[in-house]
Amino acid sequence: MNEADQLVITPVSSFRQMSLFIRLPRLLYAGLPGYVPPLDMEQKDLLHPRKTAFFRHGRARYFLAMRAGKPVGRISAQVDDLAIETLGENIGFFGALDAVDDASVVSALLDAACAWLRRQGMDTARGPFTLNANGELGMMIEGHRAPPMIAMPWHPHWLPPLVEACGFAKAMDFVAYQMETGPGAEQAHLVPSGLRLGEGRLGSITTRGIRRRQIAEDGEILRRLYNDAWRNNWGFVPLTQDEMTGMIRQMRPILKSEHFVLIEQDGEPVAVALVVPNLYDIAGDLGGAPTPLGWVKLAERLVRHRFHSARVILLGVSSKLEGTALGAIMPALAIAELMRRGRSLPYRMVEMGWILETNLPMRRLIERLAPEPCKRYRVYDRVLGR
Repeated sequence: MNEADQLVITPVSSFRQMSLFIRLPRLLYAGLPGYVPPLDMEQKDLLHPRKTAFFRHGRARYFLAMRAGKPVGRISAQVDDLAIETLGENIGFFGALDAVDDASVVSALLDAACAWLRRQGMDTARGPFTLNANGELGMMIEGHRAPPMIAMPWHPHWLPPLVEACGFAKAMDFVAYQMETGPGAEQAHLVPSGLRLGEGRLGSITTRGIRRRQIAEDGEILRRLYNDAWRNNWGFVPLTQDEMTGMIRQMRPILKSEHFVLIEQDGEPVAVALVVPNLYDIAGDLGGAPTPLGWVKLAERLVRHRFHSARVILLGVSSKLEGTALGAIMPALAIAELMRRGRSLPYRMVEMGWILETNLPMRRLIERLAPEPCKRYRVYDRVLGR
């Protein structure tokens, strides 16, 4: 091989390299069927050390793969002290893995990430996560032609087999479902009149939306309920106050009261659901770095709320209801309430993800409306030898 064509793995150490790292997927995947680039601004909020709260309890190293002076791949390696404390194992993460269709590139990137994790004292490499389980997770293995959805990553079809060839094995799959909204969907999800919020046996149950003047307080209620509801699930890492503050800051311009369902029993929060409008609806045709005119278009679409799809990103039930009849039906009640509120919103489709493939009760509930998953994401593990 010509020396100039040799593959070089370079740690990111400059502003220019960080900028390239953030925008690289749209350079690599431009024109591929099904790929729509996210906004660079959105990815910067996920990855940049000055933007994401992850670095208040974790550390990371980013790598670029270069060949003949051109970028051909990227990867991150990260250690989350909160995850280690919660999981009770020295599990490190890799993420932001994107590359050309070349086994040597993917192998070199994964080797670099694993070597860094090994030096940090980790026993296992798990991923992809950007940057932990409360960000973007998993590698897309099904659903490449499905409509893009906010905060759901896209990967080319060649990447999973190349990762598996490097000794990574499936740890868990997550699935997503797309549900049509409207009268037909409401009828399919009809809840008996005796089990409607505020009626009959549920007379002590009330619901409300988000309070914009008290959004920080409602965000904290959401965070606590989420952490309580999901604490026993596979791979769970608690959502911190800083992470919730960052999430609210990013979502505030697009949130409406109808997007937040808080269910209370005698005034005490017992269940929550949060829907986020799909940013791709108003930004997907503008590219990752819009022109000045593109930004004007985006602002106008945002003000007019020209979204036609959304994603349920959080749905949880208090552990106090665990094992009770009310706890069993609470997810169905939350979904019914979301649908009822959706009558005032322009959405034609709502996506629910990520759902653990092993969460059969939730999957059976959703499959009353959407029989098959639209997307599947895989998380991999590899034991790190010394």
